[in-house]
Amino acid sequence: MKIARRAERIEPFYVMEVAKAAQALAQTAAHTGRPMIFLNIGEPDFTAPPLVQAAAQRAVRDGATQYTAALGLPALRERIAAWYASRFGVQVPASRIVVTAGASAALQLACLALVESGDEILMPDPSYPCNRHFVSAAEGTAVLVPTTAAERFQLSAAKVRAAWGAKTRGVLLASPSNPTGTSIAPGELRAIHELVQSQGGITLLDEIYLGLSHDDAFGQTGLSIADNVISINSFSKYFNMTGWRLGWLVVPEALVPVLERLAQNLFICPSTVAQHAALACFEPESIAEYERRRAEFRARRDYFIPALESIGLPVPVVPDGAFYAWADCTAAAKKLGVSGSWDFAFELMRRAHVAATPGRDFGTAEPERFIRFSTANSMAQLREAIARMRELLA
Repeated sequence: MKIARRAERIEPFYVMEVAKAAQALAQTAAHTGRPMIFLNIGEPDFTAPPLVQAAAQRAVRDGATQYTAALGLPALRERIAAWYASRFGVQVPASRIVVTAGASAALQLACLALVESGDEILMPDPSYPCNRHFVSAAEGTAVLVPTTAAERFQLSAAKVRAAWGAKTRGVLLASPSNPTGTSIAPGELRAIHELVQSQGGITLLDEIYLGLSHDDAFGQTGLSIADNVISINSFSKYFNMTGWRLGWLVVPEALVPVLERLAQNLFICPSTVAQHAALACFEPESIAEYERRRAEFRARRDYFIPALESIGLPVPVVPDGAFYAWADCTAAAKKLGVSGSWDFAFELMRRAHVAATPGRDFGTAEPERFIRFSTANSMAQLREAIARMRELLA
């Protein structure tokens, strides 16, 4: 059977490959009294809060399960718009909001609508691997631009200018970022967007971790900069609805009918039950619970980063959002007699029963140097993981 070239271009998602290995090793670990601690997957350990679950049950009970409009329930688009106003002080008309089948569908729709065959999209290295594959699936090319800790592992206007070429169509940024948990300073984001606009390009901004910002200096949406920033967001992270597969885009008015046409053909509509459930995310009781959980994620960060440092796994930039630690494992790997983050990750799994994600997934700039830990796990699990790694590395 002949496989299409676009499919062959997509590399394995090593996060999931490592997860499969961790699950296999977990079967053995379960019998040792030291079960596997999973710090490799970026999924909150919290699930949808009570009002959201009740809303889903009510939708099923009442038969509210048939197709919605391709752009999403009007009521949900209105509530998302109201959230931008109350949380960020930004006025976003509901007419510019497109509800999607997860942020993945949002990125796919945006790339299909805006990226032509041969176009190049600039992205920071490191960055989330699936984002570059959405570009590739639209017959474009993701150009990874190496970044440094001094740049918070984010693109700068200067680097965008230097990397811009004849085929460049725009930039795809993430703030806060996976795997680093770092955000772009608002002034730098504005400078990047102005540069992109001067070239007639597009600014795609992945903001799926925006709700989990821990620093007011960074915790603002890029939509406050300009109406033509294209923002991708999700109900998975801050709203703890990972498996519900629901996200959204905020786009200029002129792009809405284009995305509607694509969505009608590719997805028909997002999950109706998930949309009705998501209406309850914005109730005061739910928001209060989400804010309590955000404080818990921050407390985990504030414990885990110094603890990693104390055992020889320094984190060059303290994350200001999300729930990740991008740690330099060079010295720690050497202690275990291995070279690079891939082998180090497997040593952690085998000998400490702690699963983390090596840097291979996230780019080509020093992937062997860094390993990503997810702090989307309980404080008890994080403390136990540190104790095991401290023992191993002592």
